[in-house]
Amino acid sequence: MNDSIYKRIDQNPRFKDLVAKRERFAWTLSFLMLGLYVAFILLIAFEPQVLGARISDGSPVTWGIPIGVGLILSAFVLTGIYVRRANGEFDEMNKLILKEAQQ
Repeated sequence: MNDSIYKRIDQNPRFKDLVAKRERFAWTLSFLMLGLYVAFILLIAFEPQVLGARISDGSPVTWGIPIGVGLILSAFVLTGIYVRRANGEFDEMNKLILKEAQQ
């Protein structure tokens, strides 16, 4: 691609919309994950007995294990949500922008 195509892409209102949507979505997911981590750390700091409590009487498993695993799994789920939207909506917008720029 040459410089004129790059300029057309940069000046395209759809491109600006794509960038804004993608940034907003990425920041939303990032803050959600940050919130989950902060909540976990605050739980460790101020209510450690919750994580150390056994799930049931006689169980060797404490609540800390499923909560920690859930935190890790939430990162995978949020990544999957981002990838699904990126491969769908964002890629379609990108293809349309490139098509318009090459005309």
